[in-house]
Amino acid sequence: METNYQKFLAGEYCNHLDQEVLQMIVQTKNLLARLNATNITDSATRDALLRHMLGSIGKYSSIDINFHCECGKHIFISKKVIINMNCTFLDDNIIKIGNNVLIAPNVQLYTATHPINANERFVNDWDERSGDLFFRTKALPITIEDNVWIGGGTIVLPGITIGRNSVIGAGSVVTKSIPTYSVAVGNPCRVIRELPKEDAPCHEHPRQNTSVKSNPDRSAAGSLGTTSPFS
Repeated sequence: METNYQKFLAGEYCNHLDQEVLQMIVQTKNLLARLNATNITDSATRDALLRHMLGSIGKYSSIDINFHCECGKHIFISKKVIINMNCTFLDDNIIKIGNNVLIAPNVQLYTATHPINANERFVNDWDERSGDLFFRTKALPITIEDNVWIGGGTIVLPGITIGRNSVIGAGSVVTKSIPTYSVAVGNPCRVIRELPKEDAPCHEHPRQNTSVKSNPDRSAAGSLGTTSPFS
């Protein structure tokens, strides 16, 4: 028999939180408090907290200050991902982030949603002693594929996939999935340009000459401030 948690992850509406979910949320909130109180230069402690809190986080990936999430264990981050300051990931369902992803400040990923009709959104004859919630929620997964750049202040809604090698302009509200190799902006977010496949990262073109000298003065911390498209 499916638990409420399993039904919730399957995208069904639910107004009851299983004990394991409640424990997960409480543990995550406590870990977040410790993470956000830890000095940004204390990489060892921050990395340990993130690995304990998240589903997974890959090599060379980092999360800046003032990060917030709900469950933690539903977030899967691949390699070489930068998540800038003040980001919120409402991970009531799975959030998957691919390799080589840049996420600018104040980006919000929301997996949770509610019925539009108020009669369906709220529970009639709700009993506070039942342990149930007085409203209904469902959650749909979010996927951000490889080599994506998401501009500052972007909001990504439930069930969205952002295709690989795409760019989302700052301040966008992503209400529908974005195809690969696209530049998309606005509220609602729309594709304004297709990117040529030649603009793909060099590892997708093994015959291409990739001998580009890096700037020795450009540290990882310094590059965090450059993740807002069109800045």
